[in-house]
Amino acid sequence: MADAIPARAAPGEGLSTPMKLILGLLLALLLVAPALVYPIALMKVLCFALFACAFNLVLGYTGLLSFGHAAFFGWAAYVSAHVVKVWGLPPELGILAGTAAGAALGLVFGWLAIRRQGIYFAMVTLALAQMMFFVALEVPFTHGEDGIQAVPRGTLFGVFDLTQPYTMYYTVLAIFLIGFAVIYRTIHSPFGQVLKAIRENEPRAISLGYKVDQYKLLAFTLSAGLAGLAGATKAIVFQLASLTDATWQMSGEVVLITLLGGVGTVFGPVAGAVIWVFLETYLSGIGSWVTVIQGSIFVIVVLTFRKGVVGELGEWFRRRGGAAP
Repeated sequence: MADAIPARAAPGEGLSTPMKLILGLLLALLLVAPALVYPIALMKVLCFALFACAFNLVLGYTGLLSFGHAAFFGWAAYVSAHVVKVWGLPPELGILAGTAAGAALGLVFGWLAIRRQGIYFAMVTLALAQMMFFVALEVPFTHGEDGIQAVPRGTLFGVFDLTQPYTMYYTVLAIFLIGFAVIYRTIHSPFGQVLKAIRENEPRAISLGYKVDQYKLLAFTLSAGLAGLAGATKAIVFQLASLTDATWQMSGEVVLITLLGGVGTVFGPVAGAVIWVFLETYLSGIGSWVTVIQGSIFVIVVLTFRKGVVGELGEWFRRRGGAAP
């Protein structure tokens, strides 16, 4: 049975020396980026990149299309903001509490939804997310349409003052890198290989003796927890948790970001988040037309770059005999 699933790839395996150099340069660029770009915009990119990477774990590597990931993102933001502002706990505990809330909600969603497949799975997750949206609208601690505002950033570990933009940025960068490393390690582990086998041919994986529902539930819960980590971090960065984070539009937005960058690619969601957030940020002056431009770019990418920006770059590298990014 073990021979039926491809052996795992060691971290870094398959990356050419030029690609490793490119990744090193990208990391160096992230370290100096606050001196070049507005830090708040960069932190928004990192939060949405982590959110999209978490979503890509279930869509790109498990084959589960979820329209409910905004519930994990939004409720983690609410829990994190409440813990920090109302309970007065430090930001690291607020982020951990939000992450745990996202994972717990994901466990419940997954347990209810994985019995269905395809569009039925997507509709169940959407229905559950909408239910949680209306709960967020009504329960007192979320403050309804006002949200939880003026969330204090506080001091990380009692040492690092997060009210300083650079300190906050490097904290968010560290959180993103930790989350990204967890995802990368997962998809390159034996567990990740089983997830890919389920995505490619679930009946065969079942015939080989794998309990696919348990694998899918674990992947879904992990994805929800990481989406919660992104939402909790965003609440601290912007000092706000609102209904916007829990709407069905947010679930659709993370789908578009992932498709734009490349589903089933390691760096695709990151590229998609960079493109999406910077379009929103630097085209905000033209008002509602930014939505038209985003939609047009998405249509062009879907028609001309069927595998997303990073996916198409990967194909180009393969055709040239190199390693894909």
